[in-house]
Amino acid sequence: MTAKRILMGNEAIAFGAMKAGLQVASGYPGTPSTEVMETIASHANKYGIYAEWATNEKVALETAVGAAYSGANTLVTMKQVGLNVASDPLMSLSYIGVKGSLVILVSDDPGPHSSQTEQDTRAFGHFSNIPVLDPSTPQEAYDMAKLAFRLSHEMEIPVILRTTTRVSHGCADVVTEDIEQAGRDIEGYVKEPRWTIFPKLTAQRHPWLEDLQVRLSDRFSDLFNENTFNSITKGNSRIGIASSGVSSLYAKEAIKEHSDRFSHFKVATVHPFPEKAALDFLSDITDLIVIEELDPYLEEQFLQLIGRHHLDVNLYGKKNGHFPVSGEYDVDAVINGVNSSLQAMNTDVPLLKHSTPVVARENIPPLPVRPPTFCAGCMHRTVFYAFKKAAAKLKKENGKGTVFSGDIGCYTLGNAQPLNMVDTCLCMGAGISMAAGLSHTQQYQEGNYAKQVAFIGDSTFFHSGVSAIISAVYNNADITLAVLDNRTTAMTGHQPHPGIGLTAMGNPTKAIDIAEVLRSCGVDLVETIGADDLGKCIDMAKKAMEYEGPSAVVFKGKCVGITKTTGQYMIDEEKCTGCNFCVSQLGCPAIFSVSSGTPQIQDNCTGCSLCAQVCPSDAIVLREVVQ
Repeated sequence: MTAKRILMGNEAIAFGAMKAGLQVASGYPGTPSTEVMETIASHANKYGIYAEWATNEKVALETAVGAAYSGANTLVTMKQVGLNVASDPLMSLSYIGVKGSLVILVSDDPGPHSSQTEQDTRAFGHFSNIPVLDPSTPQEAYDMAKLAFRLSHEMEIPVILRTTTRVSHGCADVVTEDIEQAGRDIEGYVKEPRWTIFPKLTAQRHPWLEDLQVRLSDRFSDLFNENTFNSITKGNSRIGIASSGVSSLYAKEAIKEHSDRFSHFKVATVHPFPEKAALDFLSDITDLIVIEELDPYLEEQFLQLIGRHHLDVNLYGKKNGHFPVSGEYDVDAVINGVNSSLQAMNTDVPLLKHSTPVVARENIPPLPVRPPTFCAGCMHRTVFYAFKKAAAKLKKENGKGTVFSGDIGCYTLGNAQPLNMVDTCLCMGAGISMAAGLSHTQQYQEGNYAKQVAFIGDSTFFHSGVSAIISAVYNNADITLAVLDNRTTAMTGHQPHPGIGLTAMGNPTKAIDIAEVLRSCGVDLVETIGADDLGKCIDMAKKAMEYEGPSAVVFKGKCVGITKTTGQYMIDEEKCTGCNFCVSQLGCPAIFSVSSGTPQIQDNCTGCSLCAQVCPSDAIVLREVVQ
């Protein structure tokens, strides 16, 4: 039976995977992909699925590969930068293939909205010789998830299901089917030489892999006739539009008033490129407009096809300046790009009109400045402020400064004023390694810096911090590591990790103690402290920074996003001197200054007491005390 329900694109992918017979799912949380695994985990017991949050994307992929070698239907989830972490096993896996099925869900983040890079996974699929499917709606995400499992099993190769933020987080009516109950058999692992990759095997499998690309391209062209994922709508002019993913919806909306004047090829099976279908489309086209996020991937495929077959087709896209080369598209951006292309053609097709007037940027009134900041009461603010005060004390004593290397997570926001405590940030786990690298250059800098300090979160520590700290200890790096343990993976929505004691499916498990891991890695000075007492945190930070050699402090607290307020503070106007120290030093969003009089504390105060601890006049007190 079928049912129609409103689903987010990520939820639709999860339901499509479960309908396809998913048995093992592994991933690492990262916006905009997280909800796929969360949906699967919430239904795992009902349908007999094993689901887990792995320590990082590489481990997640390798776990799924092991299950796929046993014949299981497997899924891996991650965001686009996570694919970088998983690229090592991915590149080898394309040569080996799988026995069951393996689908790799990768969510790209054009914009970017919540990522350190813009990356296009379609190009990564081309680089790794792994097929890529690119849905444009939640319904297609559901249907193409099922197709991905089918193709993976049929071709014995992993398949990438690539989405973008608007598809992953967009909601729509999705027609779903009943999911079978548990009980599907897994064949089991059978020893074969093909599962062990060596140079000789690679040489033998490479021709197979190249031949597979041709067979996949033909298969995708066959699928063109079987379903509506790839589609062609014919117009009455010789102008064509090619698009993929959510850009296809923008294109459809942009040309709706003149849709009869354009032919439109929506490409969903983006790699290998469906050449036969593309050639059929180009047979009636003299001018082709390519609309896509992010890289000019389709544009390059069409350019190669046009050149190889000596077609008299002009192409308009990113490479000749008609469309932006980066950033997220919308309907207005597509209309501008199409109009730019039409103006370059000798055509009588009228320019597209914006449904709403496009206001010049200089005429848009300025919006209020709302920089990202820690939540009111976030333990990270206390830790950063403690190290700021400890570093100031050390500089006063020895005249040397401190470099603070950050990492990826909520604590990246420590770079903002007034804290200004993150000097470097590259990728997950890099803060430790970069601090180590900086420490090894001190001998050339005449001792300008007293200590290199690296900040890392608890989930990120398990993700990629362990190997970095081992290397730092092994190579005698003089660094201090601050682990900000707020008992969750906060930035992506409070998923569990190995330090919590709960799995993705909610089952109790052994909690891995971060301090013990650090000691086992050879860090001699390891301290654990609660992040609620500022004075003790300052003393502990100073002690760790004064230690010669690798040192670490694990600061424990709770994420205010998942804990109840313990009380709220207010300012006693009789005691307040109006120094604004609480505002200028902490940057807490619950405290703000007014044009005259004392600062004010808003209702979003969570009662962390940091402002009360720094107030030089003892003017910040609990509301209950005053009342």
